[in-house]
Parts: sequence; C-alpha cells; structure tokens
Amino acid sequence: MVPAFETSLQNARELERQLTAHDIEVTLAKPPAKACCGGSCGCGSKIQVLVREEDVPRVQALMQHEWLEAVRREGVDPANLVALKVGESGLLPCPACGFVGEYVGGACGDCGLQLDEA
Repeated sequence: MVPAFETSLQNARELERQLTAHDIEVTLAKPPAKACCGGSCGCGSKIQVLVREEDVPRVQALMQHEWLEAVRREGVDPANLVALKVGESGLLPCPACGFVGEYVGGACGDCGLQLDEA
C-alpha cells in the first residue's frame, strides 16, 4: 500500500467511502512524524489514505473526473481550461496541492494528479 492522500480524518473517511465504492482497496493510517512537529507546531492531525500501488492510476483518473465535474458545475467548459493562465509563469496551480509548474506526462509535477491527457 502507498499513500495517495494525507488529510483530516473527516476527509479521509469520505475518500475511503468514495474509493471503496469504485472497488479500490483503502487503508487509513497514521502518517510518519513531520520534521516540524514536536507536538506544538499547530499542525492539525492528519490521516494517510493508502491504496495499492497498482490502483494509483485509477485513483488519479477518479480524482481528475471529480475535478472536471466540479469545473463543469461552475459553468466552465474543461476544453477551455488551457486558455486560463495565472501567475507570472502563466501556468495554472494544481487544484489538489497548489503547485505551479509544468505537467509531467499530463500530471501535476508535485503530487501527480492527472490534469491533462498524457
């Protein structure tokens, strides 16, 4: 199992329900300690959502579909997203992690969310 998400318990439980409904095996686990955490840094507690490594592409496709559906609900044609540019680099921030950079194989260069057809 590999970490797919790190989020609050409430979000982790929702992701667990969503992924399980798509026949993706999920395990919730405590993430490794962060370098900043000595218990007093103010970080909220997080849970990792683990999936089988072979299911990562399915998780990415599902998250891309969910994101595109959210874009459609806002009245934006996803085909026009390439025309939307922000920041000095002229690139869109990743909706999952906020990273602004070139896509790698159609995916976010930081978190790997599939944003464009590879």
